[in-house]
Amino acid sequence: MLDHQRYQRHYSLIGLEGQAKLKNGSVLIIGCGGVGSPVSLYLPAAGVGTIGLIDNDVVSLSNLQRQILYTEEDVGKQKVICASNHLKRLNKNVEIQIYDSRLTTENAEKIFSKY
Repeated sequence: MLDHQRYQRHYSLIGLEGQAKLKNGSVLIIGCGGVGSPVSLYLPAAGVGTIGLIDNDVVSLSNLQRQILYTEEDVGKQKVICASNHLKRLNKNVEIQIYDSRLTTENAEKIFSKY
């Protein structure tokens, strides 16, 4: 059952059916940096049911001005782990799947098939 109060403003735009589609949807974010970081904040807020994160980098202090998902406490830690933790706090009902690796021709098909 959808959290009606949380998504109440969405209903006037996309209705209950649209919100259910978001909940049943899945999105893979390739790279949790300058673009993936802000995008990843909107998806759980909107109620997308499953979010995959792929990145093999760590959070750097010099990137915090544009990678807004992270804080100074995250510096030196794996981006996908920090991102997952932050996104789960944003919406506990969203499933976050992490891939602490680079996207390659060897793993792309297996990962993409889930989204």
